[in-house]
Amino acid sequence: MSFAALVDWAEAEPRADGVLLCPEGDGPFPAVLYCHAHGGDYALGKAEINAGARWTNGAPGPAFLAAGFAAYCIDLPGFGARQAEGAESALAKAAAWRGGSLFAAMLADQRGAFEHLAADPRIDQTRIYTWGVSMGAALAMWLAALEPRVAGHVNITMLADIAPLIESGTHDRHGPYLTVPGLLREGDQGDVAATIAPRPMFVAHGGQDALTPEPAREAALAKLPRKNLTTFLQPEAGHGETPQMRAAALAFLARHAHKTDRERLT
Repeated sequence: MSFAALVDWAEAEPRADGVLLCPEGDGPFPAVLYCHAHGGDYALGKAEINAGARWTNGAPGPAFLAAGFAAYCIDLPGFGARQAEGAESALAKAAAWRGGSLFAAMLADQRGAFEHLAADPRIDQTRIYTWGVSMGAALAMWLAALEPRVAGHVNITMLADIAPLIESGTHDRHGPYLTVPGLLREGDQGDVAATIAPRPMFVAHGGQDALTPEPAREAALAKLPRKNLTTFLQPEAGHGETPQMRAAALAFLARHAHKTDRERLT
């Protein structure tokens, strides 16, 4: 399966236009590359890391700092300070006409954010984790799958196979950004996520999440190797991060980030 060929990011450049939060001291610190969500709030973007949103359990940035992690977040195309680049639908259509996809452009920007974060001397390059909720989780997952330097991944309320979503019509509830042309010829979202192993991965779902219905999420989860995998299902929860998900994900990060290099892969 050649997933990298589906999202050309050869032109990705380091992105230094994000919000960087860093604990006091010289470091080097473990870090989280936080990929912001969608939620239809195009004005929010990278401010989500400090302001939180209706789909997060408060602001994630202070929680990362309290846990001893640096954190970095950029605006994605059409969000925050980049709204002038165009509306999501216009960006998606233009990318398709040019033979690409908006998702690939977003992913290239996240790779650029990773490069910027990894170059900071205060950051431990071997302990950079990707974290996202909803749209952010999709991008954080693909980045972890395609960038071997990512140490691990936190995926909240997003992992689901696309083929079952199409069968049920649920795919149309996601934004135009969530389109990777040709993916289903190679595999599906669960297959992409599976390539992260044996690096650690945390996957949380809400049992009442209409955007990741049970058949689609179970199809994706069934493909994941069990090694270093932590799953969290909150039966009564919907589409969004809960306090319980946040606490479990932070515990997961702390558990893995403080292992030795050998311990992380055994």
